[in-house]
Amino acid sequence: MAGKLRWGILGTGNIAKQFVTGLLLSRHGTPAAVGSRVGESAREFSRQCGIGRAHGSYQALIDDPEIDAIYNALPNSLHCQWSVAAMKAGKHVLCEKPLAMNVAETEQMLAASQQTGKLLMEAFMYRCHPLTAAVAETVKSGAIGDLKLIRTSFCYRTRKIDGNVRYVRELGGGGLMDIGCYCIDFARYFAGAEPTTVHAVGTLHESGVDDLVSATMLFPNGVVSNFTCGMSVQADNTAHLCGSEGYIEIPVPWKPPAHAAKYIVTRGIPPRMDNSPLTPVPPPRDMRTVDAGGDIYAVEADDFASAILEGKPLRVRPEDSLANMRILDQMRQQIGVVF
Repeated sequence: MAGKLRWGILGTGNIAKQFVTGLLLSRHGTPAAVGSRVGESAREFSRQCGIGRAHGSYQALIDDPEIDAIYNALPNSLHCQWSVAAMKAGKHVLCEKPLAMNVAETEQMLAASQQTGKLLMEAFMYRCHPLTAAVAETVKSGAIGDLKLIRTSFCYRTRKIDGNVRYVRELGGGGLMDIGCYCIDFARYFAGAEPTTVHAVGTLHESGVDDLVSATMLFPNGVVSNFTCGMSVQADNTAHLCGSEGYIEIPVPWKPPAHAAKYIVTRGIPPRMDNSPLTPVPPPRDMRTVDAGGDIYAVEADDFASAILEGKPLRVRPEDSLANMRILDQMRQQIGVVF
């Protein structure tokens, strides 16, 4: 791959800092400028992260002629507006998840990508980590028999409510949008299909966003998925892929480490009624490790660069993002959080 992608960082929040930290370690990208609606915020971010140029408006950043791609780290409510503007300004866009507020905005963003010829990808960084592909290959190999059940959780307990965009309904807050989108995407990816039945229940915070949701999806191939996401509860935040002959456990599925990312293949113990002298003893748990070769955000940035510079397929396809948003819309409607 020749050359480096020159990145413009749209937004100065925590996720933007994490991305830039990884980007600085990437092989095929460099942070060239940052933009914020507050000039001092952009300047401080550029000083902290060693970025050459700071723009005091979003528009100034996307108009910068020395930028090839935009990383959109703005609140969910601003994803559509500024991603579309960036693509119309000739920039490719890696947009934080969830891609938009709803299906209508997602369709608008995908249409802008088609019209401008600029790539748009939703930033599910776990999809870019080779751990995810390794687990998919293991499932495909038949190591756990037929995939039957997908169980995931993604939860945290936050006490910082004031000023937290996740608790502002108008900005697209809520646990489903922030972290439940991962669980939905994971289930769809491994089931290899779109669900025919979706059911969600949850509790709402006084701000009007969901702070705890449990949901179930049924896929046409018979795979069942259930997950829990929440901003007010602790959980193990693991993923399990359960098959007819065993199961796979992923201890850290959402942000796997750069080195020795683990997954465990375990054979199930047959019920007592199925035992016979000829029944083989299940092997012990088989722990396997995968190296990403670098920071997960560096891997994500290089993945996106390879799509732009070499024409490789996007890790998260536009149709994936649209399908994920359809389910998010449906689940939010069921629990009473509609944007």
